[in-house]
Amino acid sequence: MSDYKDYLDNGIYDIQDGKFQDAIEKINKSIELKNDFEISYFYRAVANQALKNFDEAMLDYTKSININPKMTDAYYNMAEIILTRKDTIHPNLPKAVEYLEIALEQDPKFIDALFAMAAAYKKLGDYHKALEYLEKLLQIEPQAVNARALKKLILNKYIL
Repeated sequence: MSDYKDYLDNGIYDIQDGKFQDAIEKINKSIELKNDFEISYFYRAVANQALKNFDEAMLDYTKSININPKMTDAYYNMAEIILTRKDTIHPNLPKAVEYLEIALEQDPKFIDALFAMAAAYKKLGDYHKALEYLEKLLQIEPQAVNARALKKLILNKYIL
């Protein structure tokens, strides 16, 4: 392999096979050959996220966005890291909301981002805002089981 795309493609195959450390090594070679390709940073971040190397993942998602601000999935993944990290006592929920707003500006029908936004607002204690995002999601995907369950929980437990 001599082309950055070959290293990247093989790294992506390794991610699909669950070989995250191998993927990082191959993607590093891709970045050595071409350091301004946002997709390489994105997939290295995906591998690091899978390995729970969250700080490295956040850096690479940020690099991918700096190269191409239209990296909707990078914004979403950064928000997901903030929302799901177990090693942070006080997650920056407003930052997660900010990332999700950008993702939803770029793709208003991004189901996972709508659900994550509802979860973020639930964690912030803004249950009515959480319900707004769940309603948007359910208009697009009426059978979304997780959204229906979260809506029921919020209505029954927090909005009596």
